[in-house]
Amino acid sequence: MNRLFLTALCVGLLAAGKASACTNFIVGKGASVDGSVICSYNADSYGAFMALAHYPAAKHQKGDMRKIYEWDTNKFLGEIPEAEETYNVVGNINEWQVTIGETTYGGRHEMVDSTGIIDYGSLIYIGLQRSKTAREAIQVMTSLVEQYGYYSEGETFTICDPNEAWIMEMQGCGPDRKQSKERVVWVARRIPDNAICGHANQSRIGVFPLKDKENVLYSKNVIKYARKMGWFTGRDDEFSWKMAYAAPDFSGRRMCEARVWSFFNHHVKGMDQYLPWALGIDPDAEDMPLWVVPVKKLSVEDIMTDMRDHYENTPLAIDSTDIGGGIWQMPYRPTPLTFEVDGKKYFNERPISTQQTAWTFVSQMRSWLPREMGGCFWFGNDDGNMVAYTPIYCSMTQLPECYNTPGADELNFSDRNAYWVENWVSNMVYPRYSVMFPILKEVRDSLQKAYLTQQPAIEAKARTMQSAEMQRYLNDYSVSQAQQMLARWRQLAFHLVVKFNDMAVKPEQNGHFVRSKYGLGATVKRPGYPQSYARRLVKETGARYAMPEKKK
Repeated sequence: MNRLFLTALCVGLLAAGKASACTNFIVGKGASVDGSVICSYNADSYGAFMALAHYPAAKHQKGDMRKIYEWDTNKFLGEIPEAEETYNVVGNINEWQVTIGETTYGGRHEMVDSTGIIDYGSLIYIGLQRSKTAREAIQVMTSLVEQYGYYSEGETFTICDPNEAWIMEMQGCGPDRKQSKERVVWVARRIPDNAICGHANQSRIGVFPLKDKENVLYSKNVIKYARKMGWFTGRDDEFSWKMAYAAPDFSGRRMCEARVWSFFNHHVKGMDQYLPWALGIDPDAEDMPLWVVPVKKLSVEDIMTDMRDHYENTPLAIDSTDIGGGIWQMPYRPTPLTFEVDGKKYFNERPISTQQTAWTFVSQMRSWLPREMGGCFWFGNDDGNMVAYTPIYCSMTQLPECYNTPGADELNFSDRNAYWVENWVSNMVYPRYSVMFPILKEVRDSLQKAYLTQQPAIEAKARTMQSAEMQRYLNDYSVSQAQQMLARWRQLAFHLVVKFNDMAVKPEQNGHFVRSKYGLGATVKRPGYPQSYARRLVKETGARYAMPEKKK
């Protein structure tokens, strides 16, 4: 497999100070404005570089083997027989509109199977290559780890198709289980069609109905193993997956569950009831429900907005005016999440939108459309707040160069590569957020509005075509929009460099930089400190920088 597809992405919060990563939101078809199933993913890991994955459809001969490399490290784990037929996969969606995302929550360290062959990342893409529905993906994924062992820590998977949305949680049964029938425990729950759900690096499935076989699936040993290990002693109907295998602590609630709380808070009234849980301090706080029913139906654009959240207008809002926000009020904080001063530990808030996002998607799955166009995978190659999501149709077989740029990787910059150009822009904007972000936002929203507005006309035209022609048309359209986005983002980068050079601001008029009557650049503006920061500076430095008063 191409090295670009194997770069490390998401590492769970396993110990104090280790970054918690990734966020998934899920929308049932009855909770969306157009009847589509929607799910989203911010793939967060520092230093990660990620291309848009592509696995072409293929037929395989008996005896063909697939090599398994750990997604996080590229370590070779082993090999398994190939399926007779595998389906086209682009990004995290396949040609049947099945989409899979994940967040790592870690769980009990002693449950990791160091002898397993299948890691969570490989499991996602093998599942996509071998499944036509979400239920089939669950069957494929669980069968694989039961046979070959699950190499990773505790994981929550989002598994969706045009008709159903599922959340599945999985952990191994400890090291060296090659000779044991107990290799993995797992549970999956279907999200009601009228509901929304989310997960963000903290196990979310608690008590689940054991007899609802239509909406709940689980391994035969899911309770037995916990009893065997001494982690559960109650009645079967009292068994809680997360309390047995991954009980939330302060970090799991404040740095992880709080992101789900914020998502719910955008779309449900009364989430103040669960704020003490999200804050993480009160041990007796009421836990959040696994899913909620939104007060109004959600659109793809709504979910894009949710993926850009920094807890604005909530008690968790990052105070951009404190010293951590810098001079220009940045709603981002340096990592790691925890730090120590004079022997006391402190933490930073961990919002949905974060600077370490390697890529982000919002997947739209629609049962009433031809499957070549029913799955629209809206993709961005950086922090969701800093990018416009471009449409990638699930039938694509030729990818945009900007998302798969020859020679570009985590150590090699290319201005032909979306990841690097978008990071170039965002890393200029972060430290000068209050003055630069409005310009980025205007460009971002303009592109996003254009893509969403023209989608119905593009798809109406595509529906007049036969399958092969439709596929080519949608492929060409997706490539052109991605490349257009890159061109616009390069232009934005050049503009920001010129406009804000040396912490001054060059004036503009009607979209052009102003020149003096002699043809040179007009005199720059020097805005200096924002008043809130200037007051704080004076308070902290006292009279040191005070100008002497003129004698009368």
